[in-house]
Amino acid sequence: MSTFLYKADPVRGRQWAEIFAREQPDLEFRIWPDIGDPEKVRYLAAWVPPDDLEQRLPNLQVVFSTGAGIDQFDLSAIPAEVPLVRMIEPGIVDGMVEYAVFSVLALHRDMPAYRRQQAQALWHPLQVRAAHERRIGVLGLGSLGQSLLERLRLFGFDCAGWARSQRSIEGVTCFAGAQSLDAFLARTDILVCLLPLTEETRGMLGSRLFNALPRGAGLVHVGRGQHLNAADLIAALDTGQLGEAILDVTHPEPLPADHLLWRHPKVWITPHIASVTRPDTAAMAVLDNIRRFEHGEPLIGLVDRARGY
Repeated sequence: MSTFLYKADPVRGRQWAEIFAREQPDLEFRIWPDIGDPEKVRYLAAWVPPDDLEQRLPNLQVVFSTGAGIDQFDLSAIPAEVPLVRMIEPGIVDGMVEYAVFSVLALHRDMPAYRRQQAQALWHPLQVRAAHERRIGVLGLGSLGQSLLERLRLFGFDCAGWARSQRSIEGVTCFAGAQSLDAFLARTDILVCLLPLTEETRGMLGSRLFNALPRGAGLVHVGRGQHLNAADLIAALDTGQLGEAILDVTHPEPLPADHLLWRHPKVWITPHIASVTRPDTAAMAVLDNIRRFEHGEPLIGLVDRARGY
């Protein structure tokens, strides 16, 4: 009997174990560090894999990330012939879309400004803009970005997206490549970052990018904390180049209690809760990929190591 090894939150692991026992009882399920016979381990799901992976699990066939990203992985430590699969499941997509739609609507309808006015007992209506007059731009056009744009279009927003390679999405103006980034930013009133973290995107949310946006633009950051240069964000907010920022990710996490972002009046912070995997749907997504692997079918979420996502 082959073994599936889970190395992440053990509480969620026990929930996965129940689903595996019901759906694929011929696959032994173990939770790290109880790995059993290491030579029987064919599949590993982990947030961070164990050290010496190739020596420790010599017959490993597939590695699954328990999260949507893989930037926490040392790709050089995973054998080149072993597929690495990131998590794509309905719980992640639905949660991210909910959070990002909420954030865009909050900025569109000036909710952060009204919260500041409430603290001053100030009754002062602000001018309302129609959704079709508000230009939304999404950085990153993977499954999350496409799902978000599909939902935002229903409100009538003028939607655009940017990715490294060309995409085509109905009702969305798509930009591709570094040469088109400034044009994308120039037409974006509210920017949503859903980029994967790579060496090219690390620190991308900095002064150069902020200065390319229309003055007073809003930022919704739900990518990775390392995308953001916090000092540049604070400077852009202080000068009015950016109007508001909603951050669900920071670097480091948790953000130190004395960090200036906590107390900035134009920043909302949530503790990386925009989207989390649901144990039931995540386990079923992995089981589906195992079946695909065993039948020689394409894996959903297969990582392109050259691109880093």
